Amino acid sequence: MKVYNSIEEFTPLNFAVVTSGTFDGVHYGHQQILRKVSKIATENNGESVIITFWPHPRLVLFPDQQDLKLLTTFEEKVQLLTDLGIDHLLKIPFTREFSELSSQEFIDQILIKILGTKKLVIGYDHRFGKNREGSFDHLVANSSRYGFQVVEIPKQEIDSVAVSSSKIRKALQEGKIPEANEYLGRPYSLEGIVIKGNMLGRKIGFPTANIEVRDEYKLIPADGIYAARITSRQKQFGGMLYIGNRPVLQQSQRSIEVNIFDFNEDIYGEIITIKMIRRIRDEGYFKSMEELGLQLAKDKEIVKQILLKE
Repeated sequence: MKVYNSIEEFTPLNFAVVTSGTFDGVHYGHQQILRKVSKIATENNGESVIITFWPHPRLVLFPDQQDLKLLTTFEEKVQLLTDLGIDHLLKIPFTREFSELSSQEFIDQILIKILGTKKLVIGYDHRFGKNREGSFDHLVANSSRYGFQVVEIPKQEIDSVAVSSSKIRKALQEGKIPEANEYLGRPYSLEGIVIKGNMLGRKIGFPTANIEVRDEYKLIPADGIYAARITSRQKQFGGMLYIGNRPVLQQSQRSIEVNIFDFNEDIYGEIITIKMIRRIRDEGYFKSMEELGLQLAKDKEIVKQILLKE
């Protein structure tokens, strides 16, 4: 897949099949739309084009409301779209100036002039342009004038999936990982760099890799202990993930650390990926490191059983 970081980089295609959206999470519902775009492109000897906006429009339009957390970083989104067989991804920098673009300007300047759109795939309730003034009905009524066909994603097709990014965010924030993973169509993942910790876990037999998630808007699920799969150096391992404030150490800063099973390598400074499978308990409070160690031994057995069944 070819990625364009601005509209200036894009050269019009002979037969572009286009859809647009933020596609946060690239979840199961998104995947149905994206596969449809790819299928139409293949049937018409054309190329699939996804328009997305970065940063997320809400972060620009409502800067005082910084509570939005995202399911995918832009890099993760690129990989997921590549895996789905999309040909082109146009990332439009979303600014206040861009938000003032009218629906007619969006059609003329981007869909027609920049992309050379021949088929536009959109949902029955899709709105676009300044104040969301553009509509599906308008596009259909004027499609012959614009020179492209509008392909509707019917209401029943979207509703039957019953998936939304906000629903997935809520599940993750409540620690309901299997539910979130079902909506996503894959395990929810965190990617981060391994940083130096205080190495106290090593003293009780559970060394951990401390993870720094670099994207400040990436959603971190609820505090607790999780069964997880960890990818390091292109190899996958089972492991036990901890998210929380480490109350036994009276620490206030939230920590993300993972005990990787059957692993004893120096990976400081390396990037690892953690796929979350199931939350097994709250973080809990322990009077001592020894008491914590006893609980972690029990947790490890539970996690191993979960991973055997997955």
